[in-house]
Amino acid sequence: MSTTSNGGASYYGQPILKEPVWTWEIPMYFFTGGVGGASAGLAYLAELRGNGELARRTWAAALAAAAVNPALLTSDLGKPTRFLNMLRMFKLTSPMSVGSWILAGSGASTAVAAIDAWTGAFPRGGKLARPGAALLGLPLSTYTGALIANTAIPAWHESRRLLPFVFGSGAGLSAGAVALMLTPPEHAAAARRLAVAGTAVEVVLKRRMEEQLGPLGEPYKKGAAAMFGHIGAACLIGGATLIAARASSSRLAARAGGALLSAGALAARWSVFKAGFQSAADPRYVVQPQRGAIVRGERRGASRVESRRTAGNGRLGSPATTLES
Repeated sequence: MSTTSNGGASYYGQPILKEPVWTWEIPMYFFTGGVGGASAGLAYLAELRGNGELARRTWAAALAAAAVNPALLTSDLGKPTRFLNMLRMFKLTSPMSVGSWILAGSGASTAVAAIDAWTGAFPRGGKLARPGAALLGLPLSTYTGALIANTAIPAWHESRRLLPFVFGSGAGLSAGAVALMLTPPEHAAAARRLAVAGTAVEVVLKRRMEEQLGPLGEPYKKGAAAMFGHIGAACLIGGATLIAARASSSRLAARAGGALLSAGALAARWSVFKAGFQSAADPRYVVQPQRGAIVRGERRGASRVESRRTAGNGRLGSPATTLES
């Protein structure tokens, strides 16, 4: 079996993995799921602190996101019955199964909590729904990171330790940003703190994630993933700076800063999404981690002896070498 001149990266240089079949609805789902989950948590905490104005407006944002999330997921699945079929069983070892139940439970509890917050229609149900929605909001904000990290896509799977935290910080800053756009500045101090702190954590964690990927982080530095990454970073830093400087006294600045942060968080999700596609399309990103693990003795493989021999020659099998161009 012959190979191309790419250092034996794959059979005739053909992709080893198929690119994901997901379409534009999925990164939008990542974003709205984060907004909905984190907004429910922010709204509940605002109520506990006696900030009813922030709580009501944030519950409204959580409800809007909860209404959009299933529509986006169903659109990608193609048929509404496919989502319902995922609720026929609960499998703890399946992120998709767990996520489907989290989405359903979060949507139902958020709807009751938000309607009661605005109308008082469910006094008893609302008392139970509020903490329930806040509790389910945390996994709703992060499970999509765990979901894509559970795939074989190199840029996602190899960042499985940090990716859920990146998505969680993005959810927090998005919830704060949306609350800022909806709430008068005198009631939005908590939202400002969440937006600025979430931005700082998001920027640091995403950069750290890309660095830890080593050669597998290359997709984030080129193509669509890099473009969205640069747009996201610029919007996040610009929005956080504007909010920290002016949002406490200017509602226009709060809305503009919130819009920038929302755009930045969405672009960051698109960057991760596109990086996965780019890493799946290039066989180097699939082969090198596997051969490196074999050389280090972390994984069994028929090519261990050959990998050790080629490692001494500085070829692709060596974990110390970089990806060949």
